[in-house]
Amino acid sequence: MNTKSNERVFGYKFASIYPMYVAKAERKNRTKKEVDQVICWLTGYSQAGLQQQIKQGNDLATFFGQAPAINPNASLIKGVICGVRVEEMKDPLMQKIRYMDKLIDELAKGKAMEKILR
Repeated sequence: MNTKSNERVFGYKFASIYPMYVAKAERKNRTKKEVDQVICWLTGYSQAGLQQQIKQGNDLATFFGQAPAINPNASLIKGVICGVRVEEMKDPLMQKIRYMDKLIDELAKGKAMEKILR
């Protein structure tokens, strides 16, 4: 992915993407609570911290920049998102964004929570 499209993605508001994650999960009989659990596991946000990020309308760069601690097991997330292997992504911020996408995909595909939260 080129730098220009990366910059565009980094500017997306987390508050605009979050409802899409919830809708995707709910279409597959998963819950908003599970979406929150997955995102909090990845980022280290508490439930209150996650809600604060949504309320503030931060972009993805700020959302990940302010994340308390990316889970050390995030590097165990493997697979393809948008035709690119997440474990081979060069840009660290884009990799974190794709990790989050991958976790939501796994949730929506019915994967067991204990397998998603490596």
